[in-house]
Amino acid sequence: MRFAVYQISRKGGREKNEDRMGYCYTRDSGLFALADGMGGHPEGEVASQLALQTLSALFQREAKPRLAEPLRFLNDACVAAHHQLLRYATDKSLIDTPRTTVVGCLLQGNAAYWAHCGDSRLYLVRGDKLVARTRDHSYSELQETMSRVVPIGERFNRNVLFTCLGSPGKPVIDTAGPLLLQPGDRVLLCSDGLWGTVPDTEIVGVLSSRPVSDAVPELVERALRAGGERSDNVTVLAVEWESAEDAEGPVGISTQALGDEVFASTIQASLAGDAALPDELDEAEIERSIKEINDAIQRSSQRKK
Repeated sequence: MRFAVYQISRKGGREKNEDRMGYCYTRDSGLFALADGMGGHPEGEVASQLALQTLSALFQREAKPRLAEPLRFLNDACVAAHHQLLRYATDKSLIDTPRTTVVGCLLQGNAAYWAHCGDSRLYLVRGDKLVARTRDHSYSELQETMSRVVPIGERFNRNVLFTCLGSPGKPVIDTAGPLLLQPGDRVLLCSDGLWGTVPDTEIVGVLSSRPVSDAVPELVERALRAGGERSDNVTVLAVEWESAEDAEGPVGISTQALGDEVFASTIQASLAGDAALPDELDEAEIERSIKEINDAIQRSSQRKK
């Protein structure tokens, strides 16, 4: 595989950042994921972090170096993350369970597969066209869909979700794919801090008109400006498939030389006890993670010689 990736998470006007994002990959498969811890429930930052850790751990276990059933993996991994949150709440004797949205995308072979629960979104852009977009698990999105079939009167609960990971009921997890990819296709994952203030047409326009390393910072800045002092957390991760950008540059990755058992990840391996998690994830921090990954890959390659 060959792809370019760029990601940023900003706290905005909130007290802390409850969004998390990251990616992991083998020679033949890549998992890109984002989670948004839900306010109004305890430890949203733990919920989003734990969800991504679960996805990453299962990907490492099953991608050897590819997944046999990508859609099954995505569904099962989200369900496993849900149960991890329930278990965490029980172990900590919490009155309420930490909750989070999640969206994950698998790139494998020449196809994309994705799953989501809640209102963190995936956009797939080809050229200047929006090819696919996830549909939020919110009452407003449900009403919008139903209005195309039957007349609907007064609308309500605009931003209320009807499912998420960590809720008492079984989560609704939507999966899609495979969608065959073309060189230059772009996949963007984001929290509602982006799409809540930046229209879809603008997201697609920026993503399609510049390199992902320029598009992501621009979109995040636009969302922060539009949100003002009370801006939500804004988190964006974008991938360009078979990127035209330099694969040896700061955002380019080529997996061709990886061995069958080599796994790389920018997702934190574990929570540091009960200590506070980082409020900001900037590009410098991500680049440090990528350098550590590349160093580990190089050491692994040298051992195989």
